[in-house]
Amino acid sequence: MAGIKALVLLSFSGAIGLTFLMLGCALEDYGVYWPLFVLIFHAISPIPHFIAKRATYDSDATSSACRELAYFFTTGIVVSAFGFPVILARVAVIKWGACGLVLAGNAVIFLTIQGFFLVFGRGDDFSWEQW
Repeated sequence: MAGIKALVLLSFSGAIGLTFLMLGCALEDYGVYWPLFVLIFHAISPIPHFIAKRATYDSDATSSACRELAYFFTTGIVVSAFGFPVILARVAVIKWGACGLVLAGNAVIFLTIQGFFLVFGRGDDFSWEQW
């Protein structure tokens, strides 16, 4: 039952993050949909982790080169997701209010992704693979 509660909480927080992102695009004062390209960063951010988890066979090691490289690429993706709306606001493609809403949405969505991996990525009998 704890897994269902965690899944519902993660779904709710993901919906809140997407709401912030949509508000940054669709409010009448902003009305520009360029910040939606941040969704690409949200979609590709877990890919390095999945590749590293699949490629490393020694789960007892505290660190491996493949895992560290995956952390590096994931960090680059997350930083790019936060930098993209700032650059758009800086060159006046979007307004700064929209940038703030998109940054708030980014923070919530990436914390949701991290929470998903913390709750369901342990590899014990209760994992996301059973869903």
